[in-house]
Amino acid sequence: MPNLSHKIKMAMDESRMLILGASVLLGFQFRSPFETGFASLPPFSQYLKLAGLGILLVSIVLIMSPGAYHRIVWEGNDSTDVHDFSTTVMDLALFPFLIAMGVDFYVIVGKFAGASVGTLTGVLLGATAFMLWYGPALIWRREAHGSQKQNKGTAKMEKTALKDRVEQVLTEARVVLPGVQALLGFQLATMLMDGFDKLPQSSKYIHLMSLILIGLCVILLMTPAAYHRIVERGEDTESFHRFASRLLLLAMIPLPMGICGDLYVVLMKVTGSINISIGFAFLSLSCFYAVWFGLPLYRKSKLAADVTR
Repeated sequence: MPNLSHKIKMAMDESRMLILGASVLLGFQFRSPFETGFASLPPFSQYLKLAGLGILLVSIVLIMSPGAYHRIVWEGNDSTDVHDFSTTVMDLALFPFLIAMGVDFYVIVGKFAGASVGTLTGVLLGATAFMLWYGPALIWRREAHGSQKQNKGTAKMEKTALKDRVEQVLTEARVVLPGVQALLGFQLATMLMDGFDKLPQSSKYIHLMSLILIGLCVILLMTPAAYHRIVERGEDTESFHRFASRLLLLAMIPLPMGICGDLYVVLMKVTGSINISIGFAFLSLSCFYAVWFGLPLYRKSKLAADVTR
């Protein structure tokens, strides 16, 4: 497949487009419970917002996963498996995103115009997104080429040019960075809100630890750009590619802890239940690590076993 490197780069660029929209919604979802207007929402709307946050996190997990998969399974080299994986997770990630968006519009519009108008708005927007995102695929979706079908389960690595590998790892870092930036902005602003002062002391410390973890992620994700300019003077080298790949994976270790720490804080504020908050936070943390690290490591070991047979 002569254009494979270009196709993988395009898939990562499209992931960046998706994460930009999801990041804005994620920041709003996390921030909402600390706003004064949240308390005036009906209990059903408050819990629906929590459900929307959980659904949106599923989309975030999927959108950010190709970078870790590419780094761990194929060490930054090209393979049809990377392209197929990126395409599949983006297909899946759009659905929870449109549901979360519909939920938010239902809650916000319903607060001002009533539940009926809110329901109609949320359903219409969700249906519009579904028709535009999935409708054309049902009519015009391209059939998989024979060679792609044959590559299923027997994907092979192509030795990729250094400049392409460097470009791809920087693009993958840019996929993760917007979500981290949105969380950092939310976390800093939240500490100045009246709702934050009313939190239990334990929740405040967990939020503070989450803030530090997300701040660390920002530093790690911005380091490759600084290293490339200052140390390498903008030149592409194997050492830089390895350095950037390791920092990307390293940043994705504390990121789920920061996200799930604040998920615990939000759940505690709305539900008041320690058991529910801890349970859902750990469940979410497990899902992040399973998709970002567990699945790629399993896939890598399976490919290695196939090679040795």
